[in-house]
Amino acid sequence: MKITEIALQEVGTKESPSGSNKTKYGAWFGLNGVAWCGIFVSWCYNQAGFPLGNIGYTKGYAGCQTALNHFKTSGEIVTKENVKSGDIVLFDWNNDNNCDHTGIFNMDLGNGYFQSIEGNTSLANQSNGGEVMIRKRSYAMVKAFVHPKTLDAISSEIPNV
Repeated sequence: MKITEIALQEVGTKESPSGSNKTKYGAWFGLNGVAWCGIFVSWCYNQAGFPLGNIGYTKGYAGCQTALNHFKTSGEIVTKENVKSGDIVLFDWNNDNNCDHTGIFNMDLGNGYFQSIEGNTSLANQSNGGEVMIRKRSYAMVKAFVHPKTLDAISSEIPNV
């Protein structure tokens, strides 16, 4: 999936200066210097040719809870069994029904774990760590998986040959 390919190319990218939340993703989004996990996901989708559209902002989403509310209303939530590479993951770290972080699902790892590509994370700070990383995550920490309709809308416009 092109979205995961683009996200994987960004692994190792860090905000500059450290602790500033300033990135090329925020500059593109028009909201630099704020927590940027959702902005990173929006950027990856846009770069892959699947813009998410207005989810609180014209280029996608910055707030994880805003994104969850949007995706619930639009019917884009999918089950763990139906999640695919390139789909969006929304996390709830402390099981308080609030989304704390987001990333891009890459693959199932078995034994209750999966791999995701996330912006603004680190081993020391899950949700505001300042780096794009590949992370091993537990399905138990997932608030929702999302398969955005933009993925289906664009591919359904390609005529059968």
